[in-house]
Amino acid sequence: MKRSELVAQIRLKKSMLCVGLDTNISLIPEFLRHKPDAIFQFNKAIVDATIDYAVAYKPNIAFYESMGISGWQALEQTVSYIRSLNRPIFLLADAKRGDIGNTSKMYAKTFFEQMDFDAVTVAPYMGEDSVTPFLEYKDKWVIVLGLTSNKGASDFQFLEFDGKPLYEHVITKVQQWGSPENLMFVVGATQTKYIEHIRSIAKDYFFLVPGVGAQGGSLEDVCEYGMNTDFGLLINSTRDIIYASGGDDFADIAGQKAKAMQTSMQKFLK
Repeated sequence: MKRSELVAQIRLKKSMLCVGLDTNISLIPEFLRHKPDAIFQFNKAIVDATIDYAVAYKPNIAFYESMGISGWQALEQTVSYIRSLNRPIFLLADAKRGDIGNTSKMYAKTFFEQMDFDAVTVAPYMGEDSVTPFLEYKDKWVIVLGLTSNKGASDFQFLEFDGKPLYEHVITKVQQWGSPENLMFVVGATQTKYIEHIRSIAKDYFFLVPGVGAQGGSLEDVCEYGMNTDFGLLINSTRDIIYASGGDDFADIAGQKAKAMQTSMQKFLK
């Protein structure tokens, strides 16, 4: 998906919502758990209920890999189903890959050729040659970990050298490898006080922002400090939407939660 197409969908739906499909068999409704295609059926119902309010979906690959072959099959079914709807949905693999060049080429082939994702998250620790193989694909995106929300972020990301924290060096350096047309950055919603600064050093780039809702991030603060002239944000919500109900009404409740988030975003998109 091109940047212009993503921006058009945000404008059309008045939404920056990305729904996380971190589907855990132990958390889906009891009546689904024993079906042979339980994960896919759950994902399908969530997608059907939320697609009018979401511009993106983000399967976390670990939840599928942990189930072996059946998990990969459920992921493939989910991706194929979303594509079959013929809706311009931004589909990203939350895989956090990144390895030596030849290995990264295989990861890129996996998610961009075999699985037909629009984007993949990448850890930049190993440097340029671990990231650029993903950037060789036209109209595909690399979403680089910039400043994350987890507790361990303070172990490395805030270490300073040359008067700047490591996360700032990473975000600045990575911009030399791509452009706002094929690069995004992960910026955690719980790092609100840093979002404005990160926007100042990555003015034209989209940010994928996890952590709004259950993790304590503020939608209002993220929008106030993180938006740019092309909106510039994909705001992810997972638990607050897909696990809002454990009953037969899980899809309906998920749809209501997604609509509520879209309504909240709409006032900022004006």
